[in-house]
Amino acid sequence: MIFKQPQIDKFIKKTDVKYRAVVIYGSNDGLVAEYTNSFIKSVSPDVFDPFLTAYFDMDRISADKTGLIAEYNAQSLMGGRRVIIVKDADDSLSKLMPQIMESNSDSFLVISSTSLKKKSALVSLAEESDNIICIPCYEDRDDSIYSSARQKFIEEGYTINQEALQLLCSRLSADRKTNLGEIEKLITYMGNKKDISTQDVFAVIGDLATLGVDDLAFAAASGDSKKALNSYDKLLKEGTEAISVLRNLYYHFYKLIQCVGQMETGASISSAAAKLRPPLIFFRRDAFEDQLRFWRKDKLFEVVSLLYKAERDCKTTNMPVEQIVSFTIMQICSAAKKMRNQR
Repeated sequence: MIFKQPQIDKFIKKTDVKYRAVVIYGSNDGLVAEYTNSFIKSVSPDVFDPFLTAYFDMDRISADKTGLIAEYNAQSLMGGRRVIIVKDADDSLSKLMPQIMESNSDSFLVISSTSLKKKSALVSLAEESDNIICIPCYEDRDDSIYSSARQKFIEEGYTINQEALQLLCSRLSADRKTNLGEIEKLITYMGNKKDISTQDVFAVIGDLATLGVDDLAFAAASGDSKKALNSYDKLLKEGTEAISVLRNLYYHFYKLIQCVGQMETGASISSAAAKLRPPLIFFRRDAFEDQLRFWRKDKLFEVVSLLYKAERDCKTTNMPVEQIVSFTIMQICSAAKKMRNQR
């Protein structure tokens, strides 16, 4: 059974013995690690309590397949529900799951892996089961980044104003683990001062001229081909995947389409942009509203189709992915420049 965030939060707050296991998987290793730790703690506050926790890896399971089953069925000498953890799981574990789930034990099995895919047998088993929780962990979108950062500051006893939080989130990545490191860096910088300001964020995150995927998207949608291509080159040198650039461009144009839809029902440009969630970061508002003044809905959908085609070409042709994306960026810039000149 696939769990959404409200279900995850509810279970972590109060576990339900109906669920015998959880499969946490996906490419976002920081989020996988965070959820794994949270689910372990939901059963055993001490993740290394030898009476309540037991850890396995696939090498150990392969060498002794009965060991995991025996551990799952073992009773705690001190009482209480036990949690069995399997890290870096692979599909071979799916063959043992039916036997484990048939047990009368109330132990809870936490399975985590960054290598499992949506179509993996173990994931399919979890999705179709009524007593196994399934949690996919992929790249954080803006709303996830925003909410997780805000929650972290609350947990640590810090307050942060809206503009400072937006500024910080604009520089965070799609990986939860990396983001937590950046947030902890800011918390260390603050020391005993508990109210985080925009100036504090500026001091920690450094030069805002540093280019990122958002800089590229805004430049492309504004028709600034030089800035967009320079951003793209820098992202590639930093190790960003070209496909990720396409997806971020799609996300940007999807937000423009949302706002144009609001404007068609009578909303003003500023009110349509203000309804976006998460909200636009303060220093992006003017550029985004300017784009809404010249992009027509039909042209926005043409860009979305172009981005879909580019991603398909990246996956199905022998053309270099970096060149496909570069050409797509130039096409978007050209369309934006033409639209701007026609307004």
